[in-house]
This record gives sequence, C-alpha cells and structure tokens, in this order.
Amino acid sequence: MTERKPGPAGIFPPITTPFEPTTGDIAAQRFRDNITRLLAAGVNGIVVTGSTGESAMLDADEQRELVAIARETMTDGAWLIAGTGGESTRETIALSRAAAEEGADAVLVRPPSYYAAGTTPASLLVHYRAVADASPVPVLIYNIPKYTHLALAPGLLEQLSKHERVIGVKDSSGDPKSVAAYRAIVPQWAVLVGGASLLFTALELGCQGGIVGVACYAPALCVQLVREYTSGNRAAAGALQERITPLDKEIVGKLGPGGVKAAMDAVGLYGGPVRAPLAPVSDADRERVSALVRGD
Repeated sequence: MTERKPGPAGIFPPITTPFEPTTGDIAAQRFRDNITRLLAAGVNGIVVTGSTGESAMLDADEQRELVAIARETMTDGAWLIAGTGGESTRETIALSRAAAEEGADAVLVRPPSYYAAGTTPASLLVHYRAVADASPVPVLIYNIPKYTHLALAPGLLEQLSKHERVIGVKDSSGDPKSVAAYRAIVPQWAVLVGGASLLFTALELGCQGGIVGVACYAPALCVQLVREYTSGNRAAAGALQERITPLDKEIVGKLGPGGVKAAMDAVGLYGGPVRAPLAPVSDADRERVSALVRGD
C-alpha cells in the first residue's frame, strides 16, 4: 500500500448513492462504475454515505453495503471515507465500527441534529470523544449547519485535538471565516472545505483540499485547481475557481443531491433518481444543469 500522510489531502467526491429506477434498491454496478471513473480522473479518495450520498435516506445495512462495494473498487493509496453520523452516540459508534469492518480508512461524523436546540458544547464533546474512543479508524469531524442547524465552534475542535484518533475536519459552513478559524485552531489536523466555491480560498488559508460535490461530475477541474495551486500557479488556479464556482452554487447549492445526480447524468456518469421524499429536479432545472456542465 502507498504510505499515507497523517490526514487526507486533495480532492474527495462525496459520491452519490445510485438507486435502481424501478425498485429503488442500490444499483451496485453503477456505484462501482462511478467510483472507477472518478478515481481515474485523479481524485484522492471517495466519501460514501455522506450528505450528497443521501445518508439520511439509507438504513444501516445499506450504509455497510456501500462501504463494502466501494472498498472492493478502490485503488491503493486512495482514501475511502464513510459518513457515519447518527442521532445517538450508540448509533454513531455502531455505524463507525461497521464502516471500519467493511474497509473504510476513516469516518466522517456529523453532529446529531434532531435535538440540536438542546445540544450543548459539553454534550457534543462527550459524544465525539466517545465515538473517537470506540472507532477502529480515524475520525473526521463534520460541520454541516445547513442540515444539522448546529454550527461546531472552533473551541470544540481544539478540545478534540488532544484525541489521537481525531485527525481532521470538514467544514461545509460556506463561510470563509469559519474555515480560517478552523485552520488556525487545529494546525495539526487536515482541514477540508465542503464547498467547491471556497476551494481556492481554503488552499490560500493552508487547508488540505476539499470534499466537494462538484467533484462528483467535474472531478478533473477540481483536481487541476489543486495541482495548479500546489505547483505555484495561483493565476491558473484562480481561473479554474471561476469556472468551478457556478457549478457549485447553481447545482450543489441550489439543487442538492438531485442536482448533483442530474449533473452526473449529463456527463455520462450514473446519477439516477433520488430517494423519496426528496423530489426529482424539474425538467427545466435538468436542462440548466446540463448547460452549466457543458459550459454554455
């Protein structure tokens, strides 16, 4: 196996979960094919069962199955990261252990969200420490206030930085100030941005890369941006950011998983349907998505 860095770095598509149009079951071969195509484009790993992967719509057995399929398809040296956030500490630990058993290299753990209004910094700290204690693989903290209605304070990350099994954080706040605060508070961690609109900014702040939805349908653009930046070609990286930003804001930001799946369909990957009660994108939106990925 290729020797790993302390934490993941580069571009990681939070891959969608493909469903069969007639049965609604996981389309295993479509999933394998998508992963193979994305890895061939040069991404540094794959994130399964995340927000873009409709993790909230999947049962525990399906989540385990997706990790197992992905593990069989991965290439040496590429990170396989599994989203394992649950509503209880017990559930999160069970999902994390199952992902590790199926071959995940790390787990990405969102905070519980149903009782977000009653969640305290102290209870979150206890939760994450318990998950990290029990997880057989390294843990990435996941800040996604759009869905959880709970923003993780930099101070929480600082307290968790003392845990040897917590190695990084994904910030999907969309706020460059939050990204900067995270980067400053945990200099030893991998800090990955969750929105491709901020990819260049994140690199400027010293972050390691991104887990970005745009990489599900335009992986080469995202990979090239990081390569140009790390090679010192800031102008070229900035030009790529200008191309990527509308692909993020108009597709991922406005349309969510359905938009990402429509974009994947438009570039010859398999997106397919979303799982109810998520609504499919309209015909007009699908046309708009196709035009965006074509660069019209």
